Amino acid sequence: MAIVTIIKVDDVAYARILIPALKGHGFHPIEGTDIGVSGMGGMAGPEGISIKVPEDEAEDARILAHALLADIVAK
Repeated sequence: MAIVTIIKVDDVAYARILIPALKGHGFHPIEGTDIGVSGMGGMAGPEGISIKVPEDEAEDARILAHALLADIVAK
């Protein structure tokens, strides 16, 4: 099964909110060392942080992730 990027965020804090929120809604975001810059957990790389899920979850997870990020940024 392929892994698909559903959203890229510029702030590690956003990724740390989105990943558990996606899990709470039954999705399976891929976790690992790609959260932030290696050795510098509080920083995002120049291309941001990719949040990825299995391909069969991507469409619905993408919709939820973008809606959640919009709510986070609006606050």
